[in-house]
Amino acid sequence: MLPSATLSKAVRTTTREDALTALWRELLDSHARVSGALERALQAEHGLGVSEFEVLDRLVGADTDQRRMQELAESVHLSQSALSRLIGRLEAEGLVSRSICRDDRRGIFACITDAGRERHAEALPTQRRVLADVLG
Repeated sequence: MLPSATLSKAVRTTTREDALTALWRELLDSHARVSGALERALQAEHGLGVSEFEVLDRLVGADTDQRRMQELAESVHLSQSALSRLIGRLEAEGLVSRSICRDDRRGIFACITDAGRERHAEALPTQRRVLADVLG
């Protein structure tokens, strides 16, 4: 039989771990609910996925209408290759373009186009509405 101090510590640890696990699952559930609702609405109403909208949103919010691909990948939580494929799709639709950094030829920028800015402006109220509905 375990001493009461050891048992008490085990119970506290388990309770703390259970609380962390519950919090983690709540976070996952919230993320899935919001992401799913955003994906359905943005796709149906604007032909954009959540990640595509997020890239346009980050580019619109940039000081110079462009961001380095590496920085953009980190900010939207995508791998370099996933972002490159996503940018390729947006490029094919005329919503973004790529350019080489003049100072560092290895650096590539994603740049929003006028069409990208317009699509973002159309989709923004939908994104805000879904966020308010699901999170509000």
